[in-house]
Amino acid sequence: MSKARFGAALLLTSLLAGFAAAAEQPDFRDDLPRDSLVAALQQSRAYLDNLPDNRVIGTRPRKITAAEMKSSLRRFAGTLDLWGQPEKFADAIRAGFDLVPPASGAEKKELLVTGYYLPLVDASLSESAAYRYPLYRRPDGAMASLSRREIDILKRLKGKGYEIAWVKDPIDVFFIHVQGSGLLRLEDGRVVQLNYAANNGRPYTSVGKILIDQQKIAPEQMSAQRLRRYLAEHPAGRDALLARNERYVYFRFVEGGPLGSLEAQLTPGRSVAADPDYFPRGAPLFLESRLPVVDAKGDLAGWRPFSRFVVAQDSGAAIRGPGRLDLYFGAGDEAGHGAGFMKSGGSVFILMEKKPSP
Repeated sequence: MSKARFGAALLLTSLLAGFAAAAEQPDFRDDLPRDSLVAALQQSRAYLDNLPDNRVIGTRPRKITAAEMKSSLRRFAGTLDLWGQPEKFADAIRAGFDLVPPASGAEKKELLVTGYYLPLVDASLSESAAYRYPLYRRPDGAMASLSRREIDILKRLKGKGYEIAWVKDPIDVFFIHVQGSGLLRLEDGRVVQLNYAANNGRPYTSVGKILIDQQKIAPEQMSAQRLRRYLAEHPAGRDALLARNERYVYFRFVEGGPLGSLEAQLTPGRSVAADPDYFPRGAPLFLESRLPVVDAKGDLAGWRPFSRFVVAQDSGAAIRGPGRLDLYFGAGDEAGHGAGFMKSGGSVFILMEKKPSP
């Protein structure tokens, strides 16, 4: 699923404070159940098993092949037998793996961790007075490269057979595009999985950053919830504002999703979107950062530190460079609240199996 997320370009210096220096010797404490990590690793193995061993799956800090990553994952899976013995588990990780930063020297960046989720939206498979705003499959030929303005304002795809579903609110369309996928709750009660299929190849522009630059929303106030409220409160200028992000996402229905860019099923809390130039596809990572604490009203109540193993299983137009990770929170409103506030610094290492000494 492509992730064109509005928060990608935000300069959140205050949230990065305290995370600039990566811990040299993390203790490898993990705040999630072992089973969720096993499930995520199995998805990476399934992806890699379909690749030839010599396929390059990462280029920095050196070329990394599918064979190397498969070997790393096998060894990492073996260390999970020590999960219930934290000190022995940490020793096994240090003995068996190099902790590789995603970049060094001039390419090194402070890490910004954001979040994404799967929106749950009421929808219909046919257009009606209530369900008026379409979601499209990828059009044929040159029509696939139309801009957001051409599609949503000038309606150049309307009625040509590319619509696959309709929703009630254009703001929901925008957020499904931002997240790259969604769950559609149909009128008969069924819930179907909508997944990223393609995009129009146009440049991505952060709508959130536009509003920050225009001083419409303060940087420290920006969140998915705050952006949604602004769009709802300014309907007259909404479509023109959204059209400034020319990137448009096309969708398909899938089963067993959501699927990331590896066509692997994403695991809440474990799967991350990352730039594959710096984070090899399918690689296990160790992440330390902070999570938002959201109260019963859906407001930000504070932050809590966390550390866990995550897996690079997705990518996105806004997730570029060694200083960006996007953590998958899951589906529905609760996941959306957490993902919407998630903007924090942190540290991350790639786990690569140590090579035998010559």
